Parts: sequence; C-alpha cells; structure tokens
Amino acid sequence: MTAGRERVHLVVLGFLAYVALLALGVYTLALHPPRIQPAPPPPPPPRGGLYAADGTPLALTLEGKRLHPLGRSASQLLGFGERASGRGLEGLERDLNASLSEGRSYTLTLEPFVQALAERALWRGLEESRADYGSAVVMDAEGRLLAVANGPPFDPDAPRKSPEEDISWRNHAFLVPLEPGSTAKTLTAAMLLEEGAATLATRVEAPMRRELEGWTIRDIVPHPPVLTLEEVLRYSSNVGISLLAERLPKETFFAYMEALGLTRTDLLPGIRVAAPLFQPPEKWSRVAYANHTFGQGFLITPLHLAAAYGALVDGVYRTPVLLKGTEGRSWRVFSPATAQALREALARVAVPTAHLPGYRLGGKTGTAQVVVNGRYSQEVFTAWFAVFAPADRPRFTVVVAVHHPKTRIHGSQVAAPIFREIAAGLLAWAGLPPYAEGR
Repeated sequence: MTAGRERVHLVVLGFLAYVALLALGVYTLALHPPRIQPAPPPPPPPRGGLYAADGTPLALTLEGKRLHPLGRSASQLLGFGERASGRGLEGLERDLNASLSEGRSYTLTLEPFVQALAERALWRGLEESRADYGSAVVMDAEGRLLAVANGPPFDPDAPRKSPEEDISWRNHAFLVPLEPGSTAKTLTAAMLLEEGAATLATRVEAPMRRELEGWTIRDIVPHPPVLTLEEVLRYSSNVGISLLAERLPKETFFAYMEALGLTRTDLLPGIRVAAPLFQPPEKWSRVAYANHTFGQGFLITPLHLAAAYGALVDGVYRTPVLLKGTEGRSWRVFSPATAQALREALARVAVPTAHLPGYRLGGKTGTAQVVVNGRYSQEVFTAWFAVFAPADRPRFTVVVAVHHPKTRIHGSQVAAPIFREIAAGLLAWAGLPPYAEGR
C-alpha cells in the first residue's frame, strides 16, 4: 500500500510541476510576446539576356555581373547599364529595361558572322577616311536586320566618358538622322516610273547648273546636255532629277515618302529610332521641292533608308524586324515591274569601286553636304551607298553611311568600298556562288 501511495504522490507532483511550467510559459509569453518577422521578399530574377539569331549570347548576367561575350561587337546596339544596379542606360539595355529586369530574355535577328563582316569593313573604312563616325545596316529581303554596325568601336565594359566627350557608344544607325543625298534619286526615279510620268529612256535637257528662285542647283560630274532618266542616275544629276520630278505634284512625292517610311517614328516598336526631320509639302517652295528630289531638305537614319530601298526588291515596303518572334508590317508601294526596272538600271550604272567579280550589284552613291551653323558646309559631308545584292534576285539590302570623312568625301570613294568588303563575305555566307564574267 505504501508503494502505491508513493506512486500516486509522484504522479500528482509531476502533474503539478507540468501545470506550473505551463503557467510559467504562458506568463513569459504574455510578458515577452514573440515578434513575427515577415518573410524576406524573394530575390529578383537574374537580368534577362540578349542573344543572336543562332543563340550566341550577346549580353547576359553571371554572378551579378553583366557580361558581353562578343566584346565590342554590336555594342552600340546592345548598349550598357549602371554597374551597381544593372539598370539600362543606353541601347537595347535601356529600351527593354523593364522586361529585362523581370528576367525576360530576347533573341535578336542579328547574325554574328554578318555583324562581324560589317564591323570589320566599317571600322577599317572609318580609319582610312579619318571619318567622325559611320554605320552599316544589312537587311534581308524579309526585313530582318542581320547586322547593325557602328563605328568607331566601343567597349561596353570599359570606363565611359560623357556623351559630349565620346560619341562612340551611340547607335548611329538608329539615332542619328542625316540627309540621304543622291541615294534619294533612286526613290524619286521609282516614283516617276510608278506614276507613268517617265520611263528610264525619257530624255531631259540637263545643263550643269540650274537657277531656281534665286538658288543655284549644280551638278558635279560632267555629263552631256541631254540625259535619259537612267543617265540621270548614272551621272547623279541634281538638275536632271529635279526637272523630271516637276512632272509630279509635290503632294504625290510626299505621299511616297510616307509610304516608304521616310516620315515614320515607329519603325521598331519599343526600340528607340530617331524621328525623321522634315517639313510638310504645303511649306515647300519650288526650290525646297527640288532639293527633296535629290536628298536635301530632310533627314533620315540609315535604318530608314535601308527599309525604303527594301521596297525596290519587289515593290513591297516592309518595316524592319530586330526581335525574333515579332512581325513587321508590309504594304505595296511599287509594282514589281517598277522595282525590277530600277534594280536593272542600278546594276547598269553601278560604280566600279563597288564591283565584285561574278556578281551583279545594284546601288546608288550619295555625297550629302551637312548643314553647319545654318549653312551647307563645303567641308563636312556624309558619304552614302545604298545597294541590293545580288541585283537580279536581291537577298540583301545594305546601306553604308560615313559622316565627315576627311581624306576623300564622295560615296563612291568612301562608302562603296566598305560595301564591297561586306558583300564579299556576305554573299559567300549566303551560299551564292559567283557566275562567270561575261555571262
């Protein structure tokens, strides 16, 4: 009995101890309630990457650091961001910053090999001509941008100066409007053919100079006093094209400018492209209209010009495409017959400095005076070359622009040789063999 009572006492004591400890715990919690800490927010996703058409990484984040595996290649297009936060400051890093910050990645239409071809040729040409800057755009027949080259070269991982001190980081192909100069004559000729106002054989009296409203329109290359429209393109006659264009109302000319995207501000939705600078036709004087016909009086980017020339591939204008998975818009501007006639004409008048044995290439040079302090400079020019490759069945449209070359100034001397170097590799990359000379 004694042992049984002891066990009961132990059980009671244990229970009392349990109750006492429980009471102590409750009392302690009442005096010092626990602080509930909110769960830490999830870490932000790694910044999305930018990739070339073949999957080559162009910009990606590893261990918190933004890397550019191809170094200087396409750096002006890709842009850069803040070192600490990664927030995009220029280029696609800026334009796509919101979605990149959320971890979304993009694949571009750029082909690394074509991009390298364009950059090597452009950088060499800029160095030889001692130009301030330049760009080269390569677009396929469907409007996809295969290369967007800018120079001088820029290292996005190197310390950067202010924009006033260093403009090498600018995407000149998209962001710097320039007067297109004589490259616009091809577009004017296409308008004349399409409207039935002229044929390539139409003749016009074209002296070396023309007085209009107190202004003098001059030609540079000596030529016969009477020219056909095709010869106007061959000799790049400002006088000839301006006289022939008087057969078109200026409103019709401007309507074609609109149809060719030369007034558009949305070539690449979501990506910054400088707006063209122009006046509406109701503000054009006769001389202003004449200037437009040979590429003066309005400013466009090399991207605008490449897209406009793309309409001469088959007569259909296509808005450029840079991001895979997006679709551009398209509409007919010229008939297939007009497009073919212009391509053949350009192939016949192609400059020797762009000649590539075994291929027919159709292009037009331009040498545009640049306005400095409100007047056209006699020293500062932009050298242009816009071209189809090959001319008979174009696969590519290429535009080269070189701003303020100092050794030579003409498009045939500066821009055309750059294109020739690009084309030599581009056509081989595309698997287009040369044909026998004389065929």
